[in-house]
Amino acid sequence: MLLVRAIVRPEKSGAVMSEVAAAGFSAVTKMSVYGRGKQKGITVGEITYDEIPKEMLMYFVSDEDKDDLVKIILRVAKTGDGNFGDGRIFVSPVESAYTISTGKAGL
Repeated sequence: MLLVRAIVRPEKSGAVMSEVAAAGFSAVTKMSVYGRGKQKGITVGEITYDEIPKEMLMYFVSDEDKDDLVKIILRVAKTGDGNFGDGRIFVSPVESAYTISTGKAGL
């Protein structure tokens, strides 16, 4: 089992969630987050904005489904050819997961 965390532009999160759900990955956790990447923020005139708003989408998937999910996110979240600020995807192993209402382990 894996945790896929996608940090995307806010205007792309709805499209990403729709495409991912259409591919069969309907369970998602969404959070508004702020941060900066390699570009160290955005400078407009004399003002530097170093806390850029993003949306973090979290999906728990089987190891076999990871590549399909990541490909969809990469395709839908991209705004152009190498634009800074499009986001990042992180994949982490999950040791275990439990449904609270039933106590059942697994996805």
